[in-house]
Parts: sequence; C-alpha cells; structure tokens
Amino acid sequence: MSIQVGESIPALTLTQATVEGPRELTTEALFGGKTVVLFGVPGAFTPTCSAKHMPSFLQNAEALKAKGVDTIACMAVNDPFVMQAWAKDQDVGEAVVMLADGSAAFTKALGLELDLTARGLGVRCQRFALVAKDGKVAYLGVEQPGAFEVSSGEAVLAAL
Repeated sequence: MSIQVGESIPALTLTQATVEGPRELTTEALFGGKTVVLFGVPGAFTPTCSAKHMPSFLQNAEALKAKGVDTIACMAVNDPFVMQAWAKDQDVGEAVVMLADGSAAFTKALGLELDLTARGLGVRCQRFALVAKDGKVAYLGVEQPGAFEVSSGEAVLAAL
C-alpha cells in the first residue's frame, strides 16, 4: 500500500544529482521544516517524462514557489549520472532538485514501485506527485497507467 496523506515521509538517504557529482541527501534534510513537492517518474529520458512531466514543473516552478513551496524535487529509479544528464537535457538549472533512487529503496518505502520486469525495465517508480509539509504528506496524486492528470505541475498547483 502506498503512503497516504497525513503520513510521514520515510527516513532514508537518496542521491542528489548535481553538476559537481553525486551527493547523499537524507529525507530529513530534504523535507524537514519545508514545503516540498516531490514528483516521481518511471524513468529519465522517457517520452511522457521528458515531453510532459518535467516541463509541467519547470513551467510552474515560479507559481509553486509563490504558493509557499520551498523545494521542487524529481525522483526516478535511475543512477545520479543519468539524472544529471537528463537535468542538463531538460535545462532544469536550479528549479528542480534531481534525485536518484537507484535501488528503488525510497520508492518501495513509499509503496510507489512499479514492476516492469516483464517488459525488461525492472522495478521503477510510478508516476506521481506529492506535497509534503515538514515531512508529512499533504497531497498525493498517483497516476493510473498511461494517464497524466493528477501528478502534473498544474495539478499540484491547483491542490495547494
């Protein structure tokens, strides 16, 4: 079962993709005392993720910040080098913190894994977006397969 509104973000360590290279980032440091939008994608460079999901947050970054969001973060079950390359490709700059969950440990702790092993893609992250306030989930939108309605930057903005 996936994490629910009102529950606390699990305490784990992720890898942040930065221009200086990978660095560890705890969920406590990311979410503690802040309002954070975290969106998860099945994979960097995939069609919907690159053409719709990431752009929806880049286009709405200023409006989200104006509504009190301190950090916008993107997570995928990819390595930090892929996440950094995707950030460069998408011209993310400082707008979105890029997080690698290479072993899907955080994804599984959230209960948001997607098993695509039968399609040769391994375990991935479902397409989702959440808003956490001081480490507690205030909004959660998890997409049905093939959909893109409740996890977009626009959907999150409307939920704030």
